[in-house]
Amino acid sequence: MYIALIVLIFIASVLLILAVLSQSPKGGMAANFGASNQVMGVRQTADFLEKGTWVLAILILLLSLGATMAMPKDRIESSRTGLENAILEGAEPEQAVPNQVPETPAE
Repeated sequence: MYIALIVLIFIASVLLILAVLSQSPKGGMAANFGASNQVMGVRQTADFLEKGTWVLAILILLLSLGATMAMPKDRIESSRTGLENAILEGAEPEQAVPNQVPETPAE
């Protein structure tokens, strides 16, 4: 289930990239010259691409949440940091001083 959700996220991401790249810019200097493009259904295609962009973005969000919920427990435990493990175990995290070199025993 987890792998299937990751594959769906990847496919939706590629489709989102293609939808964004196929849209024409709406503002700036290009908008002044694009008035003639609003003939014979081009406007409907632009509306479809804009709605498709929103649908794909929301789909990626929902699939990401679903993948997080479906993530195997062993992957969750292996990705925890030392601080997270200390908090979950109720222990006091190790206090490390930044840039402090540990002392080595004299020989």
